[in-house]
Amino acid sequence: MLYLNMNRTSLNISLPKPMKEYVEAQVNAGSFSTPSEYLRTLIRDDQTKKAKEKLEALLLEGLNSGEPIEVNEAFWMDLRKKVTERLNNKPRA
Repeated sequence: MLYLNMNRTSLNISLPKPMKEYVEAQVNAGSFSTPSEYLRTLIRDDQTKKAKEKLEALLLEGLNSGEPIEVNEAFWMDLRKKVTERLNNKPRA
């Protein structure tokens, strides 16, 4: 993954010695080029996990939200009509 023009800032953290040694071991094993890269990977993985958990919760909420309806061409046409009417009746700023 390539990130261009990303604003970077520093964050100083304190770790117990065993954790610091673990991070350094991950870098020395060749999996990561720097401790920062290792921590960024952990944070990205956590963000992805949280996003998946949120999506799953929303999907479950949708499944439990009421009686199922049939979604067919008529449903989509009616929805498009309602959205278009709402947009056309929206006050202009």
